[in-house]
Amino acid sequence: MRTRLLPLLIVLLAGVLLALGFPLAGSIAAAEQQRVVVDRIDDTARFAALAQFVTTRPFDPEAGTDERLNTLRSELLRYEELYDIRVGIFYRDGQAMAVAPRRWKVPADGEGQRAFQEALAGRRSHDPGQVWPLQHSRLAVASPVIRDGDVVAVVVTDSPTGQLRSRILHSWLLLGAGETAAMLVAVAAAFRLTGWVMRPVRTLDAATHGIATGRLNSRVAADSGPPELRRLARSFNEMADNVESVLEQQRAFVADASHQLRNPLAALLLRIDLLALDLPAGHAEVSSVRTEGKRLARVLDDLLDLALAEHAEADLQLADIAEIVIDRVGAWSPVADRERVELSYSGPTAVTGWADPVALSSALDAVVDNALKFTPEGSPVHVSVEVEGDCVGITVADGGPGLTDEELTRIGDRFWRSGRHQNVSGSGLGLSISRALLAAGGATLTYAPNEPRGLRAVIKVPRHGGDAGTGRTQAVEAHP
Repeated sequence: MRTRLLPLLIVLLAGVLLALGFPLAGSIAAAEQQRVVVDRIDDTARFAALAQFVTTRPFDPEAGTDERLNTLRSELLRYEELYDIRVGIFYRDGQAMAVAPRRWKVPADGEGQRAFQEALAGRRSHDPGQVWPLQHSRLAVASPVIRDGDVVAVVVTDSPTGQLRSRILHSWLLLGAGETAAMLVAVAAAFRLTGWVMRPVRTLDAATHGIATGRLNSRVAADSGPPELRRLARSFNEMADNVESVLEQQRAFVADASHQLRNPLAALLLRIDLLALDLPAGHAEVSSVRTEGKRLARVLDDLLDLALAEHAEADLQLADIAEIVIDRVGAWSPVADRERVELSYSGPTAVTGWADPVALSSALDAVVDNALKFTPEGSPVHVSVEVEGDCVGITVADGGPGLTDEELTRIGDRFWRSGRHQNVSGSGLGLSISRALLAAGGATLTYAPNEPRGLRAVIKVPRHGGDAGTGRTQAVEAHP
C-alpha cells in the first residue's frame, strides 16, 4: 500500500510546487524587467527635460549654432558609449533632433514603434512586452518632450537585454534549486508520513497472518501511528484475546471431556466383561458391545491426543531428518511384513532440518500406519527423503485404492473417513493429529494422487531456523 500511496503524495506535492513556482518565476522576471524600465524612464525623462529647451531645429539654415542642442547631442553620445544603449530624440514627424549612434532612426515597427506612438499621445512607456531568458529581443522605452503643454518631440531608448535575461535566468536557477530542495524535503516527509501511517497497518497484517497460521497469541503494540490505527490495534488485540480464550476453552473442554469419559467407559467395559461371565461363551451381542466400547475408548484417546497436539509447544531443534525417517521405517517394518506389504526407503542417509523430533516421529507413525492400513497385500509403500530448496521433503507413497479429487480436499478433517473405507478400523483423527503436530513446528502435510495408483503424503520440514514455525503458543509481538 505504501508503494501506491507514495506516488500519489509525490505527484500532489510536485503539482503544488509547480503551481507556486511558475507564477513566482513570472513575477521574478517581471520585477527584474520593471527595474530596468524604471531606470530607462528616468533616463528618458532627463533627456526630455534637456530637449524641451531646444528650440532650433537642426539643419535649419536660418538658425545659428544652438549650444543647448550641441550639449544634448554630447550627452546622448556619452550615454550610448557608456551603456551601449541606443537613444534618440525625434520630432513628431520622425525627424531626428539628436541621436546616438548617428543615423539611427525611429524603429518602423515592433516595440520601438509602439513606444514612440504611445509617447506621441503624451504617455510614458509603462508596459513594454515581457523579456524572457531565451528570447533575444531589445527593450524600447519612450518619454514625450512637452513644451507649452504640447508634445513636440519623443525621447526613445533601445536597450540590449543580455544582462536582464542573465539576471532572470540566474534567479530562475535559484528558484529551481529551491524548488528541488523543497521537493526532496517533501519526499522525505512523505516517506516518514507514510511510514508512520502504514507501520501499524503492516504490524496488523503480520499479526493477522500469525493468527491465521496458528500463532494465536500474536498481538500488536498499540503505541504508535495515527489515533484511529492505535484504536484499531487495541480492538484487534481484544478480538485476538477473545478468540484465543474461546479456542482455549474448546480445547480444555475436549481434553477434560475425553479424560473424564475414560473412567466411566473403563468401568462400563469392566461390567460388560462381568456380565459376559454369566452368558454363554461366544455370545454375539456381548462381543459387539465390547468391540464398540473399545472403539469408543480409542476415539477418546485420539481426542485427548488431538487436544494436546494443538496445545503443545514445539521443541524445535536441528535434527537429522533422514535418520528419523529411517528409524520409523525400521520400526514399522515388522507390521509391513505381517501385512505382507513391501515397505521401503530411498534417499540420503543424513540430511538436517528444523523440527521437533518427537512430533515428527509421531506424525510419521500416523502417516505410515495409514499407508499400511489401506495398501493391499503384495503392494508397495515407498518412503523417500529429498532436499527441495529450503525444505526437506518426506514422501510416503502407498499402493492402495487412493482417493477421489473431492475426497482429497477433505482428507485430514476431524472424524472424516471415506465412505469406501468405513470397515477399516480407526477414528478419523490420526491424520488431523499429525497435521497439528507438524504445524506446531512449521512443517506441512499435503496429499496428492500417487501414480499409477494410491495416495502420496508429503511432509515438508524447513531446513533453516528462520523458516520454521515456533509453535502455536509462541508470542509474536509486532512492534512498529
